[in-house]
Amino acid sequence: MTNKAKTQQSNTLESPLVFARDEHNVSRNELSENALKVLYRLNKGGYDAYLVGGGVRDILLGEHPKDFDIVTNATPEQIKKLFRNCRLIGRRFRLAHIVFGRDIIEVATFRGHHDEQSSDNQKQSKQSAHGMLLRDNIYGTIDEDAERRDFTINALYYNIADFKVYDFANGVADIKNRVIRLIGDAETRYREDPVRMLRAIRFATKLDMQIEPSTREPIKRLAPLMAHIPPARMFEEYMKLFLGGKAEQNFDMLAEYQLLEYFFPHIASDMKADDNSASVQFVRKVLRNTDLRINQGKRVTPAFLLAAMLWHRIESQLNTLTEQQQMPFQDAFFTAMNEVMAEQQRCIAIPKRFQLPMKDIWFLQHKLPHREAKKAFKTLEHPRFRAGYDFLLIRSEVEQGDLVELANWWTHFQHASADTKQQMLKSFKPTRSRRRRSPRKRKKVAE
Repeated sequence: MTNKAKTQQSNTLESPLVFARDEHNVSRNELSENALKVLYRLNKGGYDAYLVGGGVRDILLGEHPKDFDIVTNATPEQIKKLFRNCRLIGRRFRLAHIVFGRDIIEVATFRGHHDEQSSDNQKQSKQSAHGMLLRDNIYGTIDEDAERRDFTINALYYNIADFKVYDFANGVADIKNRVIRLIGDAETRYREDPVRMLRAIRFATKLDMQIEPSTREPIKRLAPLMAHIPPARMFEEYMKLFLGGKAEQNFDMLAEYQLLEYFFPHIASDMKADDNSASVQFVRKVLRNTDLRINQGKRVTPAFLLAAMLWHRIESQLNTLTEQQQMPFQDAFFTAMNEVMAEQQRCIAIPKRFQLPMKDIWFLQHKLPHREAKKAFKTLEHPRFRAGYDFLLIRSEVEQGDLVELANWWTHFQHASADTKQQMLKSFKPTRSRRRRSPRKRKKVAE
């Protein structure tokens, strides 16, 4: 790529670098049909319309983008008038979602600068005591919008009217040098939205780039700001970090920058105590397995990974309840699950649709050792047997011992013929149950 505009020394440029159609590889062929429909209708309606951010960035990197975000000088209400399939969302910043079945194209109005001193409510933002933006419905020009972008590689705009790429912060150069760099003062930008610390890590691993020193330096210092992010938003970030094919790398970087504790505090604590502990080894293996499946195009469920993240915490709590408090096993198991889940919900809000599969996976870990005839067939017919079995396989790799024999037995049993199944069940010798007798159920000896 070549350019003819003068590069400025500051983080943002006084005027954008403009790349003509023959100076970049962004093509309409790389855009989805629905994204093009939105761009063209906005343009025909008399408004400016640009593909912005990740869509432009990914095409410049030679990738095929999955998301197409659009910005315009039309207000949300004006956008809604153009599209019958539009719904307006968001309080912190008003957005338009143009809905095409399952495909949603997000359209934002150019963001403007804050003016806390203005008497005009339309020009005011609202910030928390920590500097985090709580309300940000301030509209502006494309230049102001570019300055409000988080990273230089996201301040790139593809204009549907002239097919040019507008680079407002030397983003093309940073893409070429594979650098993640914040626009503006790093500490101020992180305080505005602490989730930008997570985004810096995610972009670094996803795009195989390095975080620039001044962007990297404040992260550990400002990590405690993550405590102010709502659990529901933390769950959204968890999904992006751990289900994008780079889970293990993100896990390590989150731990390095002291951000992991705001997702899974018990794992962060285990890592500090012993990075080679069974609980940490188990999580790493599941992360590696998840990445492998995603990169092979196989399906994964967030429930499996979440179940792995909390498994050793539940086992620890279960042992406390059964051994120290002498609680019956089944009561202790369900109590441990509920306590740990409630504890975790304060960090990331796990939707109910994932909670039931997680509990089934945990429950199966205590059903699989019972291989008597009726119990074995009942376990095999469980709708989440496969997930519970896969979970057991990874546990056996880490914990070894009796779990290896148990995992091998179930591997052979599920694929065996009916006659072989019966022989395996006859040769199985039940082990002593873990269930503890409640002291209150013991009969008193007559004096």
